[in-house]
Amino acid sequence: MARAPSTDLSDASLRAAEAALRRAQLSSDLAALDVLLDDALMFVGPDGAVYAKQDDLEAHRSGAIRITRLDPSEERIQRYGQIAVVSVRMEMAGSFQGTPFAGPFRYTRVWRERADGWRIVAGHVSAVQGGG
Repeated sequence: MARAPSTDLSDASLRAAEAALRRAQLSSDLAALDVLLDDALMFVGPDGAVYAKQDDLEAHRSGAIRITRLDPSEERIQRYGQIAVVSVRMEMAGSFQGTPFAGPFRYTRVWRERADGWRIVAGHVSAVQGGG
């Protein structure tokens, strides 16, 4: 029988992975990102394009993406066994390909728990419009 979804927000290991991801994004820590992003990552950016793990790592390596602010709120976690879906509103600032951006965004991330920790297998980010 399938396990019912959990909304247990006390999942310390997943919350720690989310915090580690924010630190890695802010510092463009390629080693940390390499561990947190699954090799099969499929991520949809705010432009609607689909990015793989190597695309994300290269954007940080080259400086195409620079993130200077990540302030999370409205975090929701749903667990399905070894899979978790995280929705989080993020006040962000930085630049993408030299163009500054700032404002509220919402991420949806799908994490998979492995023996060696949590990995992001899929995700999506979009700008929050209005009061969203």
